[in-house]
Amino acid sequence: MATKIRKTKSEERILAAAADLFYAHGLRGVGIDQVIEVSGVAKSTLYAHFRTKEQLVAEYLRRTDVSWLAQLSAAAERAGGDPREQLVGLFDALTDAFDRHGFFGCPFVSAAVEAEAGSEAHAVTEEHSAHRQDWLTELAARAGAADAASLARHIGLLIDGALTSGRLLQDRAVVAEAKTAAKLLVAAHVAATV
Repeated sequence: MATKIRKTKSEERILAAAADLFYAHGLRGVGIDQVIEVSGVAKSTLYAHFRTKEQLVAEYLRRTDVSWLAQLSAAAERAGGDPREQLVGLFDALTDAFDRHGFFGCPFVSAAVEAEAGSEAHAVTEEHSAHRQDWLTELAARAGAADAASLARHIGLLIDGALTSGRLLQDRAVVAEAKTAAKLLVAAHVAATV
């Protein structure tokens, strides 16, 4: 039992170090030796948990998927019970992320650019996009959008655009502008049903 607890703690330290490094420097900009150094584990410990860097990257992205969707959902819920307001309020998660550590862009956009097509990391990136769009489509449908899938795609583009522009410009105003655009989009898509 102690081995399992130790293994879990080591794995968490590895993933925490990898997350910080990958987020700040990109997937290609980080070597396994850096992850070992920052996590404080032995090379053999890292390889006991992750046989390849690709496995480590994929697990980092899976965890980021869960975490980021939870952050978007929490921001949406803070906006209140009205799904129309939630579709706009979810942008507060982007502002929160900027306030925590600045804009390093979207880890999934970065992974899509850096990972080889057909790789496990690229597949996880595609899964994240599908998860997010499913959630946005459900929220758009609850908001009464005439074409929920279309509104979800538009909101998704605003999220990606705000994260990308935020990285480029290092200006949190891009999130406020995306949030304003989302409010107009939601109103237009919901008005179409009335």
